[in-house]
Amino acid sequence: MIESIAIMLTTDFVIYALVAGIALSVIAGPLGSFIVWRRMSYFGDTLAHSALLGIAIGLITGSNPQLSIIICCLLFAFILTVLNRSSSVSTDTLLGILAHSSLALGIVVLAMADSVRVDLEAYLFGALLTISNADLIWTLAVVLIVSCTLYVFWNDLVSITVHAELAKIEGLNVNRLNLILVMLIALTIAVSMKIVGVLLVTSLLIIPPAAARHLAETPEQMAIKASGIGVLSVVLGLGCAFYFDVPVGPTIVIVATLIFLALYFTQSLRGSNSARG
Repeated sequence: MIESIAIMLTTDFVIYALVAGIALSVIAGPLGSFIVWRRMSYFGDTLAHSALLGIAIGLITGSNPQLSIIICCLLFAFILTVLNRSSSVSTDTLLGILAHSSLALGIVVLAMADSVRVDLEAYLFGALLTISNADLIWTLAVVLIVSCTLYVFWNDLVSITVHAELAKIEGLNVNRLNLILVMLIALTIAVSMKIVGVLLVTSLLIIPPAAARHLAETPEQMAIKASGIGVLSVVLGLGCAFYFDVPVGPTIVIVATLIFLALYFTQSLRGSNSARG
């Protein structure tokens, strides 16, 4: 297997995939931590499903699919934030409606475009090894934007996550900060399509932070360790997918899940031993 990985690392498209996957894992760690802390996993799924509509619009209009995905995700993120403030419908119901309707609309629009041929499976489950030079540039640009924004607003975002009412009393603009966080999540999901796909992208944001929770004592530790687990999942997942000739996106998710389970059961055993002691 070591020889296969050595051969893999000499291939340009694999290097592109590795760089993109590692870069996104770095920002997925802290962003995913906010999703876990605030129980926003269904929100992430909704944005991921809306990305398929962006793909359809981009392909039909002949525009850059990556740009149309980003615009569509940002638009849906804004709509969800506004509706969540004023709607009489519960948040879960609203997210469920928008998630499935946007996914269904995207598939219907693609089916109606007879002149457009598209590998729908690649968008649903990821196609990390097809990342081009342009895709990599888009990914690194978004990673840079998200990283800088998180650095500037980190303490404020943690404050409104821990206690929104107290943060508001202290003078923080909670609505603006919530919108910033949602937009950052939308950007990350939009450029993660090629890695794990529409149906699995939220798992890249949730599983590493959930695993890191067992190792961290502070929010910063959890964010950093989640990034590390995400990077490890991408590297091992890409290597296993190349060696066993299986889809990359699902393999990355499986590796991340195995890491989570290993840490979860290790922590449980330690807890049991401490209780006995």
